[in-house]
Amino acid sequence: MVWVGNQTLISHFILLGLFTHSPLHLFFFSVIMVMFLVALSGNGLMILLITIDSHLHSPMYFFLSWLSLMDLMLISTIVPRMATDFLLGRGSISFTGCGLQILFFLTLLGDECFLLAFMAYDRYVAISNPLRYSVIMSRRVCWLMVAGSWLFGLVDGLIQAIFTLRFPYCGSQEIDHFFCEVPAILKLACADTSLYETMIYVCCVLMLLLPFTVISASYLRILVAVLHMHSAEGRQKAFATCSSHMAVVSLFYGAAMITYMRPQAYHSSKQDKVVSAFYTMITPMLNPLIYSLRNKEVAGAFKKLLGRINKIDKLQARLI
Repeated sequence: MVWVGNQTLISHFILLGLFTHSPLHLFFFSVIMVMFLVALSGNGLMILLITIDSHLHSPMYFFLSWLSLMDLMLISTIVPRMATDFLLGRGSISFTGCGLQILFFLTLLGDECFLLAFMAYDRYVAISNPLRYSVIMSRRVCWLMVAGSWLFGLVDGLIQAIFTLRFPYCGSQEIDHFFCEVPAILKLACADTSLYETMIYVCCVLMLLLPFTVISASYLRILVAVLHMHSAEGRQKAFATCSSHMAVVSLFYGAAMITYMRPQAYHSSKQDKVVSAFYTMITPMLNPLIYSLRNKEVAGAFKKLLGRINKIDKLQARLI
């Protein structure tokens, strides 16, 4: 701790975590670790399949590969640290470590917000304007969209990390959370944070509401186009796909809005931790399952990969 005037400023934080060591919480911890492994394997497999299979080198799968990479990085920013703290019984994190976690987390969260909007627009163009799809969604446009997602996310992460840690923190060092999330940290500040909370709200309108509006409008237009399809089977398949996509998107954006767009007075530590688990753990696990692994083209690429592995195993067996 550092003494400044008659105040004691803290030099590090203590994360209280998501669980205690009760039998029920040990079970939930095990469930989260399984989810973490599923997210790692699912997203890693998606990146591998899209990279090695030429049939998946289209704009849709290009965006899906980046979504998988972002999900992989997002869950890896949170869960390993949380698991280490739980298993070793410690939660101490330095100011620098906390700032870096805020930066990485919010950068990836912002990236995903905009990327999901671009993905919805891509599907809208593919269905409503298929003849000009390859022109509108050219390789250059796709790269610009991904670069824009990263840029907006990085700017948001830098702004919030720098401004959050500029406040003086005194008294309690304990953050009642399982990672350094801005609303939980601001509760410990020894200064008026109302202006900064207003700035966060404005940022969230741009980073959350704007992309979510684009996604909703895109899927609404897609559904209108689907209703004009002559094939009942095609309509049913499109409705099933759109509804599953919107369910995951609503889960991701809804949880983020609850955390970042509510006034500080309405935040509850227990509720915040549960809500945060949705967009830090659950959606990174669900995204590859909902968006990709149910897809016939992805399933075909996976079968090809297994066939290659079997051929290599047989060849090695012969050589031995």
